[in-house]
Amino acid sequence: MRRTAVVIVGGGLAGSLAAAMLGRAGIDAILIDLHSVYPVDFRCEKLDGPQMQTLHLTDLAEAVLRASTHDRESWVARFGRVVEKRPGDQQGILYDTLVNTVRSQIPGRTEFIKGKVTDISTGPDRQMVELSDGTKISARLVVLATGLNVGLRHKLGLERQVISAGHSISIGFDAEPLDRPAFAFPALTYFAERPTDRMAYITLFPIGTTMRANLFGYRDLKDPWLKQFRDAPQETLYAMWPGLRRLMGEFKVTDFIKIRPVDLVITKGHMQDGVVLVGDAFATSCPAAGTGARKVLVDVERLCNVHIPCWLMTPGMGQAKMAAFYDDPVKRACDAYSAAKAYELRSFCIDATLPWAVRRWVKFVLHWGRGTLRRVTGPQMPSYDVVTAESPAETRSSSAHGRFA
Repeated sequence: MRRTAVVIVGGGLAGSLAAAMLGRAGIDAILIDLHSVYPVDFRCEKLDGPQMQTLHLTDLAEAVLRASTHDRESWVARFGRVVEKRPGDQQGILYDTLVNTVRSQIPGRTEFIKGKVTDISTGPDRQMVELSDGTKISARLVVLATGLNVGLRHKLGLERQVISAGHSISIGFDAEPLDRPAFAFPALTYFAERPTDRMAYITLFPIGTTMRANLFGYRDLKDPWLKQFRDAPQETLYAMWPGLRRLMGEFKVTDFIKIRPVDLVITKGHMQDGVVLVGDAFATSCPAAGTGARKVLVDVERLCNVHIPCWLMTPGMGQAKMAAFYDDPVKRACDAYSAAKAYELRSFCIDATLPWAVRRWVKFVLHWGRGTLRRVTGPQMPSYDVVTAESPAETRSSSAHGRFA
């Protein structure tokens, strides 16, 4: 029987980040995952400025900065016209590289077990975790960071509730120009031209020497358009957005096109003794809204910087302690923001009614106005989120940490 303070089940970004933070804080923890080296996985592929601010609160930002690529400058365009050139604030990094970079920061005192958890029993004082090879671990707290894996949910009586099936679709690929040595832009975000496109935007950004493309939309996984895109990406993309050709020119896709459908899911029955859910294990987000990494970072930062150190100072690990995390005002603000942006962006992109059409044109004009002012006054103007047009006030928390993402 092994004993530890915290067992972390799941070694994606949330679990690996928690293991690194707890280990570096001197808290005994064990991380359990099926993969000793995290495999290729199409998920978050860049971190924006606010997300990097939260990452700095974990003391792991420097390692991620060294492993990622800064975009330097980001062009914003629609209808074939560049309306703004913003100072870059994003770091391009493939998800498996991000996770493995965070894992490299886990201190030696924190044990990693390659294995599969088959059972968890919980109580108000200690929890029992059992692996498929019969290993048993007793811990004061279990951090469930298993993403969308449903296996352990049934063991714990957790209910997975889909609140928006097929909410969005994410597409990822590498692009290489054919008619020039490199693309003219350091990075580019090109917004949909019509609601009937049923798309949100495409964003191109550097990862190393490669130009990575993420395309987000609102189509069913069985939509024939997706097969057309996979078979002929340039032709299909330019048939939808002719103006994009002026900026990208002729290009080829140099790797397999990855397509990932996204459901919005929440978890019911999570208030239990001795186990806490973080990241997608608690609630999923819409990648198009750019809030997925934000939720993970906020969850783990609050849990490991604020709550777990306090919990371990007193006996017991009952529901009241778990409730303190779920009710954390910074976490709640981030969760609410993520959920609201998922629906708002979908309506913004595909709702053809007059109010949303006006909002699209207002956003376009605002980008043009900021771009014009920046050309006149120089690059010192503050830049805002090109996806949501949010202002800093909208993402400011009452926490001493300031912005929550």
